[in-house]
Amino acid sequence: MSARIVVVGSLNMDLVVRTPRIPSPGETIIGRELHTVPGGKGANQAVAAARLGAEVSMVGRVGRDAFGGPLLANLAANGVDHAWVQEDPDAATGVALIEVDDAGRNSIVVVSGANMRLTPADVDAAQPALAGAQALLLQLESPLETVLHAAQLGRRLGIAVILNPAPARPLPPELLAAVDVLAPNESETALLTGRSVDTLADAEEAARALLDRGVPTVVLTLGERGSLLARREGVQHFPAFPVTPVDTTAAGDAFLGGLAVALAEGRPLEEAMRWGNAAGALATTRLGAQPSLPDRAAVLALLASAAEA
Repeated sequence: MSARIVVVGSLNMDLVVRTPRIPSPGETIIGRELHTVPGGKGANQAVAAARLGAEVSMVGRVGRDAFGGPLLANLAANGVDHAWVQEDPDAATGVALIEVDDAGRNSIVVVSGANMRLTPADVDAAQPALAGAQALLLQLESPLETVLHAAQLGRRLGIAVILNPAPARPLPPELLAAVDVLAPNESETALLTGRSVDTLADAEEAARALLDRGVPTVVLTLGERGSLLARREGVQHFPAFPVTPVDTTAAGDAFLGGLAVALAEGRPLEEAMRWGNAAGALATTRLGAQPSLPDRAAVLALLASAAEA
């Protein structure tokens, strides 16, 4: 089954600095490398899904500046339809400042720019792309009213709505009611529920708390501990694939791309979780956001090797 996915969300240019460690407040340290890399959670998820074989359309905004054009060209180079990405003459393209330490951990500051000018009307204009799509991927790097409008439109059109609540913020009940899969990470889960996720038992309790708010399916990404799938009928843990991490930037976006593609292809949720884990693990083995996103062959090879083990 051919997968068609629409991503409504952010496009950023990432300025990535390699550093021995993340500096403390007020501290200055010497970095080693600076890389300029296409990013933004929305664009990352779009490229992730396209590399895994889906037909992907992106809905978003960039500025008419030195970063906007290269971001559009990068989407095109990765096979993502960007006909619904507007060039905003009155706002700068979004930028993310990312520090990555020797352990692969990162610290990120985002300046949203044109991303925060994405409107419900922009989403409505993209209905030709939404027609026939199996999955709609959303994040929170765009105005909340636009995210809500997109989720409700996806629900009316019968599309599986997957929300990555990042960066975390309180979510209105009407948004949760329009979501099929809510997919936070550990810190986002803690903010949404007020519960720690220090252990797998904590994560299960937090996932059930989100289910109690009306979301039918909750997927928690837990870094090196893998991921958790929670539904009314029960909770399942999916261990991470063992890899040596270089940079965890966009690992969550890779996971969501894998999850969305598998679901859009009609695969069971349990198989989609393994696709997500495989894509996320592979993304940690390379530096940068989109350069680290794996292709379909790499994900299938990792899944096959795990099955044989």
